[in-house]
Amino acid sequence: MIKRYYVQTKQLRKGMRIDQSVQDRIDRVLIKKGTILDEYLINGLKELGISGVYVSEGEEDETANAGDKEAEKLSAIAKNNIAKNREPDPAKVQLSESVKKRVSQGMQFLYNNTESAEFVSTSNHITKNLLKAITDNEAVAVDIATLKTSDEYTFKHSVDVATMSMIVAKNMGMSQSDVYNIGISGLLHDIGKSKVPLEILNKPARLEPEEFEIMKQHSMFGYQILNEKKDVTDMISFAVLQHHEKMNGKGYPMGVTSEKILPYAKILSVVDVYDALVTERPYKKGLSQRTAIEMIMSMTEELDINSMKSFLASVILYPVDSTVQLSNGETAKVVKNNKGSVLRPVVVGMESGTVYDLANDLKCASILIE
Repeated sequence: MIKRYYVQTKQLRKGMRIDQSVQDRIDRVLIKKGTILDEYLINGLKELGISGVYVSEGEEDETANAGDKEAEKLSAIAKNNIAKNREPDPAKVQLSESVKKRVSQGMQFLYNNTESAEFVSTSNHITKNLLKAITDNEAVAVDIATLKTSDEYTFKHSVDVATMSMIVAKNMGMSQSDVYNIGISGLLHDIGKSKVPLEILNKPARLEPEEFEIMKQHSMFGYQILNEKKDVTDMISFAVLQHHEKMNGKGYPMGVTSEKILPYAKILSVVDVYDALVTERPYKKGLSQRTAIEMIMSMTEELDINSMKSFLASVILYPVDSTVQLSNGETAKVVKNNKGSVLRPVVVGMESGTVYDLANDLKCASILIE
């Protein structure tokens, strides 16, 4: 059995296994969750001013998986109904390892060289790689569980936001040019964090109110960085400026309402909120993808409804062929995703063979995926 507990950095010892990711001031992952600590890594944590981290010990109980293996046994009627009702998911974004490597190198360059003459060309190159990954297989959806680029890739947040935003824009019927510019905006939406003091960006705890006020300036800092570059359009720089604005005027830095927020920023805001909710930080655990989706759906006063609807229609929470647990106690296989009802796909009970259309069958109204 695995035990997880908090240890002060000064008490860390070589051989301990860290049970969280550690990120630098611009959200690049320095230590991947599950890494075995050595003296070099422990000293690095001390130099960053991180007071403590979560570590774990022990191994998973093999007997705990026995039930899962048993659940994989399908009844004859279940197999038949799965075959009859299975409808593959729409084409999803696929990032090859070579693309990930190229984009990773490019992102590291951008965040460390905001004044470089190659800043804009590097941004364009990265976006072209992402756009090609979308267009090569005519992707119109994102599997939000597998898109997460995993802790070993330093460009996680910015690439996730860029990729999801491009898919959302594409599904809203935006032009190829707009989809491309949305990608650049997503890549650079947090570039202003490079101007925020290190002690605030690296703080392994929640920010104090006065610290958060400084952090909120990253939108303006990002705008200033991009506004000085003649090859960056106003639409992109203003999207970076406005990505924390809210439809009801309660966002920042300007507190403007819906009619003054650009379409790019409206899309970025939805995707950025989602990714922030599911991302684990030293001071908080990431929410489950389902919980984050539910929270997004509740934010109708803050987020643009059209961008939200497109986002919900673009993401796949329960991929076809995945196994889920229903609130009625039955284990089921996902056979079809209902467009626009990301939380309620069509599933088949693995023992009973019952087909549950969670979105459209009123008899299933009280059944939830747990």
